[in-house]
Amino acid sequence: MRYFIRLAYKGTDFHGWQIQPNAKTVQQKINQGLSVLLKEELLVMGAGRTDAGVHAKQMYAHFESEMQFDCYKIAHRLNAFLEDSIQIQSIFEVSKDAHARFHATSRTYEYWLCQDKNPFLTQDAWLLHVPLNFDLMNKAAACLIQVNDFSSFAKVHSEVKSHICDVQFAEWMYKEGKWVFTIQADRFLRNMVRAIVGTLIEVGKEKMSIETFKSIINKKDRGLAGVSAPAKGLYLVNVNYPEGILNGN
Repeated sequence: MRYFIRLAYKGTDFHGWQIQPNAKTVQQKINQGLSVLLKEELLVMGAGRTDAGVHAKQMYAHFESEMQFDCYKIAHRLNAFLEDSIQIQSIFEVSKDAHARFHATSRTYEYWLCQDKNPFLTQDAWLLHVPLNFDLMNKAAACLIQVNDFSSFAKVHSEVKSHICDVQFAEWMYKEGKWVFTIQADRFLRNMVRAIVGTLIEVGKEKMSIETFKSIINKKDRGLAGVSAPAKGLYLVNVNYPEGILNGN
């Protein structure tokens, strides 16, 4: 049987989602917990791979098990097994071919930016005191919807065959005392959102024109874009699937 997990985690203390040698990761911890509880070696496959320090308000993963079990009870026991920074929201059975990564149609990230000191967001948002022109930043962000090659915002030497992404939405909005950049696409490259945010900040400082921003995209050279924004402000907030994949969960 194949099962989906819906979960959330605070990434501060993790070296990202994906298992790595000699590093603490979210995937590793969930594998360990499920394997102990179900008494078989299990491997979960996530909908994506968040980097070190990046958070997820909503992530999906799937795994296969020969056992039939009470999903609610296992989710509850897994939550008790895992540390407080990981929350298992639900476990549910899906069709045998449902795939957490390949069947996802879009993913949405938020980047949180504070311009004033906020003790409740010290570890969860980027504090940047400099004045920023968010109108210009939104005009630059709108350019992202008109292109599909994001080589300029991709981590150098990453093992991907294509830098093509379909960005469907990109906008800065002020919410509850912080600026939030929301971006939705069918897929994201490693470090892509943080590189985009770092470059948009240069536009907001009025050190980079919108024409220069467009030129950086077209030249497909990561070296021309801005520095990556800190990981602590980045959140995976939504993963979408075709109707029927999640069976109403």
